[in-house]
Amino acid sequence: MDEVAFWVGFNLVPGIGPKRVRMLLDHFGDLSRAWEASAWDLAAAGLDAKSIQALQETRAKVSLEREMARVERAGARVLTWRDSDYPRLLRNITASPPVLYIRGQMLPRDELALAVVGTRKASTYGREVAHLLTSEIARCGVTIVSGLARGIDGEAHRAALAVGGRTIAVLGSGVDVIYPAEHRELAERIVKNGALVSEYPIGAKPEAGNFPARNRIISGLALGTLVVEAGRESGALLTARHALEQGRDVFAVPGNILAAGSRGVNELIRDGAKPVVCAEDILQELNLNMVQEFVEARETLPATSGEELLLQHMAAEPIHVDELARATGMSIADVNSTLVMMELKGLVRHVGSMNYVAVREGRQVYRPQSG
Repeated sequence: MDEVAFWVGFNLVPGIGPKRVRMLLDHFGDLSRAWEASAWDLAAAGLDAKSIQALQETRAKVSLEREMARVERAGARVLTWRDSDYPRLLRNITASPPVLYIRGQMLPRDELALAVVGTRKASTYGREVAHLLTSEIARCGVTIVSGLARGIDGEAHRAALAVGGRTIAVLGSGVDVIYPAEHRELAERIVKNGALVSEYPIGAKPEAGNFPARNRIISGLALGTLVVEAGRESGALLTARHALEQGRDVFAVPGNILAAGSRGVNELIRDGAKPVVCAEDILQELNLNMVQEFVEARETLPATSGEELLLQHMAAEPIHVDELARATGMSIADVNSTLVMMELKGLVRHVGSMNYVAVREGRQVYRPQSG
């Protein structure tokens, strides 16, 4: 049986999340061995008694063959940490999901993404602003990530699609269970121009407890998160907090200070979120003004070992070409030519006098954590 089936199997076990999956991988090397392991061996790997019991109960009632057939019937595919096309930005977050179910297609260019979130009870102002900003940003080639919810989320998806852009919806249910039901047609349009993504198994219902967890994926797939309209209790604020914890930028559209639906977003600005009055505010901050050129370069000029080596020695502080050559052992000529390609891809920026900075340290290649 294909190894991915065992990842899907563990994704069905209550209480076994990213931390315990890493623990099992460290001990057994792969999840197929862990799936067949005895209670004694599972305990030796570090699993507690409750998790061992949950695994044993799941093994007894789940057919991995039938589960994979369900994935196929849903028109979905499964990505795991071990897949090279698992989204790079998402790999960087704490508790990145070991398994992603995807309907549609995720492309390398989707790394250049902005999350757009807000209240389900959007005002006319909120909808108009969400549509205006999202359409302008999507028109520039930036992928829009949101949660398919009513209100601002739905408006963001529709705006991206209206200008021929790409958009990704992260669900709090299985990718075959669309919630809310009135967004089924919108979801099918997203499948054709982006992807539906979930960490929850095929057939999973949209339970209330799923949505706070899925918000970390919305922010984790994007370079930054834009909150358009949100009250103090809005789930969009949780997405913004996840973005901050992940080291991503948070943007917010100022709202009416007298409106309850704007109190949350206005407080974000008060607490340090970057205020936004036009799309250019976001594009400049994320260095996405030339995103189409970046996309073409990344798709035609794949990353090399030289680029990865240079990135390991670069940060937000300027570093001279000569110092990079000494640190990496590369020749000056190779360093210069590689930096030219990296600047075209948007990975680094020349700041004068042969000094360069990494545009976003978070774009470096992820190394799975142990433990």
